[in-house]
Amino acid sequence: MILSNVEIHRALDAGLIVIEPQPQPREPGIGQVCPYQTSAVDLTLGTEISYFKPKRKAPVNIDLREGKFADLFIPYSVKTIISEEQPFVLVSGRFILARTQETVTLPLDKPTCLAARVEGKSSYSRCGLLVHFTAPTIHAGFSGVITLELINFGPLPISLYPGMPICQLIIEKVEGVPFRNDSQFQGQSQTSGAR
Repeated sequence: MILSNVEIHRALDAGLIVIEPQPQPREPGIGQVCPYQTSAVDLTLGTEISYFKPKRKAPVNIDLREGKFADLFIPYSVKTIISEEQPFVLVSGRFILARTQETVTLPLDKPTCLAARVEGKSSYSRCGLLVHFTAPTIHAGFSGVITLELINFGPLPISLYPGMPICQLIIEKVEGVPFRNDSQFQGQSQTSGAR
C-alpha cells in the first residue's frame, strides 16, 4: 500500500519514517512549493557528486563479483562539491552519482514498518535526465543518505544545483516486521558508498 501525503505526514509524526531535514512546507502556500505530492515526497540534491575519472588507468572492465561497491568505484572515481555559484553541468551521455541532501531512516523497531521507492521526476526525464533508474528500493531498516544514479540522455547539458528537487520518495507499508539484514549501503554518507 502506497502512503498518501496525509499518511506520510502521520508516519513522520509517529517516527515511522524520519527525513532530516524534514521537507517543508507541509502544505501548499502562497509563493511556496510544497514537496508533498499526493502520493510521494520530493527529496533534494546534496552537494556531493562523484563520477568515473575521464582518463583513468583501470582494468579493461569492472568485475562485479569482486568486492563491495566502494571497492569497485573509489579507485577510479573523482568527487566534487557543487554550490549555487558552481553547479555541476551534466553533459549528454555522462553518468554520475549524486546524493540526497536528506537522510532517510525507516526504523524496524516500530509496530508498523515502512519501505520506500525512489523515482525520478517526470519533468526532468522529459529533458533527458534519468534519476535513480535501476535500484529504486529503500528497504525497511535503512538509514542514510540516498545515493542516486544520474545520466543525461538528452541532447543538451543540464545544470545541477544543490537543494533542487531531484527525486521523489514513494513510501509503502511493509506487511509484518522483517528481521534485520543490512545492505552494504547502510549508514552511507558519501556517494561512493563509503561511510
